[in-house]
Amino acid sequence: MSKIYVLHENDEWTRHLTKRFEELGLPYELWHLDKGTVDLTSVPPEGIFYNRMSASSHTRGHRYAPELAGAVIDWLESHGRKVINGSNALQLEISKVKQYTALEHGGIHTPKTIAASGQQHIVEAARKIGKSSFITKHNRAGKGLGVQLFNSVEALNQYVESDEFEAPVDGITLIQEYIQAPEPFITRAEFIGGKFLYAVRVDTSDGFELCPAEACRIDDANCPTGESESPAMFEVVKEGIDSEQIKKYEAFLKTNKIDVAGIEFISNEEGNVFTYDVNTNTNYNSEAEDKAGQYGMLELAKYLGNELKN
Repeated sequence: MSKIYVLHENDEWTRHLTKRFEELGLPYELWHLDKGTVDLTSVPPEGIFYNRMSASSHTRGHRYAPELAGAVIDWLESHGRKVINGSNALQLEISKVKQYTALEHGGIHTPKTIAASGQQHIVEAARKIGKSSFITKHNRAGKGLGVQLFNSVEALNQYVESDEFEAPVDGITLIQEYIQAPEPFITRAEFIGGKFLYAVRVDTSDGFELCPAEACRIDDANCPTGESESPAMFEVVKEGIDSEQIKKYEAFLKTNKIDVAGIEFISNEEGNVFTYDVNTNTNYNSEAEDKAGQYGMLELAKYLGNELKN
């Protein structure tokens, strides 16, 4: 029997989706790709395959899960299986450099960014960025890994020379201009089947770790969706979203063969929009959804169920 196969490495980020599968009576099977084998001489089972591999897998001890997922997806695609968020989506998930170059190619403006490897080159990149304030982030990230705000090159130099320096898993640190928003929030637009679902306004007053998943409360005590935070940190918004911006995102997703994603952007004081993250392993905040009466995992399960039938 054909099934929906979910490729992942984090049970906590998957259980909300499987709950919806069960509610809808959809057949499914989970493939946890922390470790395993891929028999390239075998034929994959019938069904559709949904890739939920995360760029932050290494923070859960699953260092090579994206690489194994890539091998599995290549095998599936070579046999003509339908993979939701296939090989190209995976590559964008694990590289912000790839995200930014693809966004710019699609006519979507991103913050000025320099990729650097090696502590000396990180500091040199900060000088070259030419801004009084800038942020660092990891190229392979997720959950705000490596994101810190600096107001001087000297402060960055002290950090990279200290024991507190957090080395990125792929060796590439990004230095990026800091976008000062008139109010402390960013917007995250959610897409399913390449089409806009809803937008979420995210309060950034307490920092940059903006993981919306309920499971962040388990995985990361510093994630701002923790028990002490107000549910209003995440708010589904229905007005004030630029339809032309959404059209650009939908075209970008189609071009890059991305079916499911959360795209984050910010506006500066002049009203210019900068897009800085494409999350193809998108999660949803349950408290914000309950308040709005819209449910991302339910819509995702329905979409996957329809794809299974087609």
